[in-house]
Amino acid sequence: MDMRVGENDFSQIIEADKAHVWHHLSQHKKYETVDPLIIIEGKGMRVWNTAGREHLDAVSGGVWTVNVGYGRETIADAVRDQLVKLNYFANSAGSIPGAKFAEQLIAKMPGMSRVYYSNSGSEANEKAYKIVRQIAHNKYGGKKHKILFRDRDYHGTTITALSSGGQAQRREQYGPFTPGFVEVPHCLEYRSQWGDVDDYGIRAANAIEEVILREGADTVGGLILEPVTAGGGVIEPPKGYWDRVQEICKKYDILLIIDEVVCGMGRTGTWFGYQHYGVEPDMVTMAKGVASGYAAISCTVTTEAVFNEFKADPSDPMSYFRDISTFGGCAAGPAAALENMRILEDEKLLENCTEMGQYLIEKLEGLKAKHQIIGDVRGKGLFCGAELVTDRETKEPVHESIGQAIVADCMSNSAVIIGVTNRSFNGLNNTLCLSPALICTKSDLDEITDGIDGAITRVLAA
Repeated sequence: MDMRVGENDFSQIIEADKAHVWHHLSQHKKYETVDPLIIIEGKGMRVWNTAGREHLDAVSGGVWTVNVGYGRETIADAVRDQLVKLNYFANSAGSIPGAKFAEQLIAKMPGMSRVYYSNSGSEANEKAYKIVRQIAHNKYGGKKHKILFRDRDYHGTTITALSSGGQAQRREQYGPFTPGFVEVPHCLEYRSQWGDVDDYGIRAANAIEEVILREGADTVGGLILEPVTAGGGVIEPPKGYWDRVQEICKKYDILLIIDEVVCGMGRTGTWFGYQHYGVEPDMVTMAKGVASGYAAISCTVTTEAVFNEFKADPSDPMSYFRDISTFGGCAAGPAAALENMRILEDEKLLENCTEMGQYLIEKLEGLKAKHQIIGDVRGKGLFCGAELVTDRETKEPVHESIGQAIVADCMSNSAVIIGVTNRSFNGLNNTLCLSPALICTKSDLDEITDGIDGAITRVLAA
């Protein structure tokens, strides 16, 4: 088939897609009668589909990734130049952009010192788990191998990453899972597990200690948490939570892993989400916003103390970190990440994120005042959610079809792309999710919230 595309004729592309592409998160039966959405171009906050329709993207590429917006020629140029000079060499050797980006990244992360490259958030978290497990074997005779994860948090799509995932529907049908992963309670005060309690953040953190004591502190080696829960409903931990979590980890000699795959690189208004809370992690993982989707790259960043565990006995041929990520050796990733970081700094996008994030929360609170269906508004920086309920007093969640209908209406009637919690929880896929690029303006946010306003009105009227 001749795949060359005419100026406005994408029929062959659409047919090839329908015949051969297996889309993510999609039930394909519908594509027997309707065409799939195919995005062909992006610029700034806007994307265009094969029908030529322009959309305002309020979710940064669908999964909170394109932090600096579309069409960044300087990033494309940096990637092209690097590919011509050196596209790849296994990361058992170094590269110029790999060394430069690691240096600049560590400069943004006081207390951290080492960067391990791979190519996805799932993989970055797998590396952290392997580090915990190998330290457990080398230092604790294999006993301190359990890794705790939090209800509602998500850490990736591989079987072991799903083993540490607190989203029941994402896990369904994929077991049996990797043993040694243990769930701790979520920290969403809006849906408190303990009723009305004072200092909910402290109570939720203490629940982690209760799990540690139940399992045996001498068996628990790691705890992984998102700084702000993403796909689990956009949850910022309450006051006091992080301080208490840090105390607990230090008390029981547990490595604290912060999953910054979504929050990293400015999404919450600081370089990393954990930096809002004074946390001192042992490991930090990141992916999406590291290169804003211009190249595949992820990082597992550790302290020097963690790194030194793998130098303790050089005479032991099994003592070093015996791991490899093939595409962790792609030089385009750190080349794109360097330019992405420059843009974030030079254009003061972290500052813009903070300012626009406050404005977005105000706009969402305005929608809450207008629409009884919005039970709770929450978020940090340009990472916000609105939970939908049938009754504010009982907090009964709307059926997930309502949230999906609002998303579809925004897309079709306002040409605004928003998100909603998807195949995550039984009965609780009810939170609208927003993560516009950090370049957004008040005008963009007005258009987004106006689109949601109209969509809620039309869906409820129907």
